[in-house]
Amino acid sequence: MANVEIYTTKVCPYCVRAKNLLNAKDVDFVEHDLTGDDAGREALLKKSNGMRTVPQIFINGQHIGGCDNLYELEEKGELDKLLAG
Repeated sequence: MANVEIYTTKVCPYCVRAKNLLNAKDVDFVEHDLTGDDAGREALLKKSNGMRTVPQIFINGQHIGGCDNLYELEEKGELDKLLAG
């Protein structure tokens, strides 16, 4: 199974939607809650090449992007391939 990380905040509906898709696929993931975490946000900026919105999703260290990007991969049939790696 792939190593999946998702950076979120508590009040983000897109974060919930992305986590729901991963949970529906029985994917284990590490969630980094950035609510009130300025240092965590700075680390995310570096890791994601300047992206400051949440969620930001990484699969096996590859930056996937946000919720819309995750669902786009699912619609194209590419998400399962990434998750199998």
